[in-house]
Amino acid sequence: MLKPLLLVLAFLFALQSLPLPAAVLPEQAVEFLYHRYDQDGQLIDGPAVLVRKNFDSTFSLSGEYLVDTVSGASIDVVSTASEYEEERIQQTVAMDYLTGKSILSLSYSNSEENDYEANSLSFNISQDFFGDLTTITMGYTKGWDEVGRVGDDTFSEEIDRQHYRLGLSQVLTKNALVNLDFEAITDEGFLNNAYRQVRFVSDGVRGYDFQAEQYPNTHTSRAVALRGMYYLPYRAAIRAEYRYFNDSWGVRADQYEIAYIHPAFEHWIFELKYRAYSQTKADFYNDLFPYQDAQNFLARDKELSTFQTQTLGLGVTFEFEPTSIPLIEKGQINLFLDYLKFEYEDFRDISQEGYQAGEEPLYEFDALVGRFFVKLEY
Repeated sequence: MLKPLLLVLAFLFALQSLPLPAAVLPEQAVEFLYHRYDQDGQLIDGPAVLVRKNFDSTFSLSGEYLVDTVSGASIDVVSTASEYEEERIQQTVAMDYLTGKSILSLSYSNSEENDYEANSLSFNISQDFFGDLTTITMGYTKGWDEVGRVGDDTFSEEIDRQHYRLGLSQVLTKNALVNLDFEAITDEGFLNNAYRQVRFVSDGVRGYDFQAEQYPNTHTSRAVALRGMYYLPYRAAIRAEYRYFNDSWGVRADQYEIAYIHPAFEHWIFELKYRAYSQTKADFYNDLFPYQDAQNFLARDKELSTFQTQTLGLGVTFEFEPTSIPLIEKGQINLFLDYLKFEYEDFRDISQEGYQAGEEPLYEFDALVGRFFVKLEY
């Protein structure tokens, strides 16, 4: 079951640019993406394609098809289960309708893998005010998932999700733009991993044994993000972001990001960014519980532990206006590379031998995420 990791990757793969406050439809285009993540015992890669067609200046339809091929397993799963290979296919259809200074958007997405199916229906509305200097956005997503387990046809669980969004975008000056976004998510159902187990102290040779993890069946999270962009006199720009997150499981997280975007040689754009992320552990997380069934809820998911992440990213974009390609007006080619370093404060690497239970080295790893992106406007 890959959904938690895929959500993180989806966030990492997103192009983090600030939308300009103006009620216009997205460009009519064909987009191609290839992404690759190789670390933490897992290789995840695959292509995606998106096609968007505009009908006059008020209506737009788009379709997206994405494939993730996954092999291996993260360390907190492979400790008690074997590595695996699987494929996830996601399909999305969306429409946008422009009326006056408002854009109404509706989309449906389906994601399937051999032990998990996720469906979501989203609605968004944006409205410009005050001479198009202010934009307010609101959104709602309803999700319903079905959870299975490979090798156990009798196992079937469900998850219901609701996601609320509210945003404000404001042009401060001709060179400065700021966004303020709020979101709240509620999940209900089978929220833990169908394969992951927790460990507890025992009298065995290893000094510990395993039992299935157990999460609460409800989860509420909230986040607020402040983003700003300032355009410099020589066509470059600086982007900054702060995001705060907390949830009903006791996790608190802070994220800071700063980026510098610099155009060069007429058709080239270079981007350098740095991101720092830190979080506290969930109330029911423990790397090693004192005994079996030590509490009602049990977790050893490293993503619910206390950890920090640092990201250094580099991107290059080439923009072109072809004259010899039929129907294509202009396009761009992007290559983005992110180097990530994860350091865990209370999750231990039990794959290391020769240590007493609870004294193993703290886990850490580096990762490289790559995205190759092509956009053709027609």
